[in-house]
Amino acid sequence: MGMISEFKEFIARGNVVDLAVGVVIGAAFGKIVTALVDGIVMPVIGYLSGGVSVSDWKYVLKPSQLDAAGKEVAAEVAVKYGMFLQTAIDFILIAFVIFIVLKAYNKVRKPVEAPVAATPEDVLLLREIRDSLQGKTTL
Repeated sequence: MGMISEFKEFIARGNVVDLAVGVVIGAAFGKIVTALVDGIVMPVIGYLSGGVSVSDWKYVLKPSQLDAAGKEVAAEVAVKYGMFLQTAIDFILIAFVIFIVLKAYNKVRKPVEAPVAATPEDVLLLREIRDSLQGKTTL
């Protein structure tokens, strides 16, 4: 089997297509949640914290140095934890919404009942022999 035919077989599997659809929907959903966090949640947190954007929160280890003309000679050294906090809130919201969606999906989804396997012919014949032997001994 050639590599191209193997690749076609791989792509044609339902699992790969389902995975691709899931990734695309997940990326779009991630953008929606990021817009929610950036546009609604973080401005509220920034307002409550004194009007500073959460993404601008940082701990300055060494302030920037300016020369006499006001030009920056050395950049500041800072731990920018605001962006981390914003990304963590994005993640928590995405994980929570996915949890809620999966919980609802599992409630709605009905369990698939396994089909009753047909009894093999040899077992049926053995049962008939047993039943006929039991019938002779009771007579």
